[in-house]
Amino acid sequence: MMTVFTRAAFALVVFALSFAARAQLTIEITGAGANRIPVAIADFAGEPGVARAVAMVVRADLERSGLFKLVEAGTPLTENAAVNFADWKARGADALVVGSVQPAANGRFEVRFRLHDVQKQASLGGLAYLMTAQQGRTTGHRIADYVYEKLLGEPGIFSTRIAYVVKSAGRFELQIADADGMNAQTALASREPIISPAWSPDGSRLAYVSFESKKPVVYVHSLATGKRHVAANFKGSNSAPAWSPDGGKLAVVLTKDGGSQLYSLNADGSGVVRLASSSGIDTEPFFSPDGQFIYFTSDRGGSPQAYRVPASGGAAQRITFEGSYNVTPRLSPDGKSMAFVTRNGGRFQLALMDLATRQTQVLTDSDKDESPSFAPNGRMILYASEIGGRGVLAAVSSDGRVKQKLSVQAGDVREPAWGPFLKH
Repeated sequence: MMTVFTRAAFALVVFALSFAARAQLTIEITGAGANRIPVAIADFAGEPGVARAVAMVVRADLERSGLFKLVEAGTPLTENAAVNFADWKARGADALVVGSVQPAANGRFEVRFRLHDVQKQASLGGLAYLMTAQQGRTTGHRIADYVYEKLLGEPGIFSTRIAYVVKSAGRFELQIADADGMNAQTALASREPIISPAWSPDGSRLAYVSFESKKPVVYVHSLATGKRHVAANFKGSNSAPAWSPDGGKLAVVLTKDGGSQLYSLNADGSGVVRLASSSGIDTEPFFSPDGQFIYFTSDRGGSPQAYRVPASGGAAQRITFEGSYNVTPRLSPDGKSMAFVTRNGGRFQLALMDLATRQTQVLTDSDKDESPSFAPNGRMILYASEIGGRGVLAAVSSDGRVKQKLSVQAGDVREPAWGPFLKH
């Protein structure tokens, strides 16, 4: 049984989470997939408060993805409960999640769950985790990731994190939150602007631009230690850092030799190399997932368009041709498509190009979209938009069907960056 102390601790955690949630991102789903999978997630048996909290996180994750339709599950069921598949089929469920939470040694809990395919009347497997009461949300995200991958055949992103900048009352905060907007932590606070956060491929560091020295300087910040170092502080402007896939290098934009031009340097700031020469403005670099190319924005052809250049430098190749304004090229994790911002009838909207066919689809109907960032499974694209003069974050699926709006009450949120998969 849960001791008095652990019950009190859990209550405090729940209280703290509910209090903190007022200052955190809230997510509103404004669209859903065409064929949502009906899934029932029974309350987990065992420790009532903890078990119910874990199941609630699993439900919220799956529902928020827009790809699942929740079926009412009723009473708690353990992972070993006999399943009446005909009954669940009659209720409309294609899948069923059951589980339990039991006290374990040292104040921890053992969480066990099992996923069933109702149509095939078969188990799709299950796992067990040890956790503290404070790790209930993390465990719920991991279970949701498991269910998502088993049912859809691709990794779930519920355990990943996002970074973004909140501006309020002359203060800028670089925040890190769970993918559902909860558990936000401030990595850096400053009275000067913070822009362009970029996750290292292993999720341990963020590169960003801070104006705290009254000019744009590129920093690399360790999230575990809070320590950081200057990666680029040359004469003029230092901006737009992008990580190489191996985490060893950064592509940056420097004005040290004149206009805004592309350079690469080692993550410790050494070994700066110029990648391209242009009479125009080159900016917003982004490495292709295979590390072979750097995609970027340039107005060298007379209007802002997406280009790419070999990662070791060389001649640039133009990628976008339709329209007079296509900026911020960001490749999907599989390298097959490119998200970018296009001017469409005077509105700045998020678009997606299939790089093999060069076919482009506009994914949003808003007016001022910017800063697209793919989820690590490529399914969703996080971006910044503006509603009523205030910055909000939004996400859209790569097929344009699922849409989410993420906002902070009374805050101006911008510069989103979706982190990589976490290694458990």
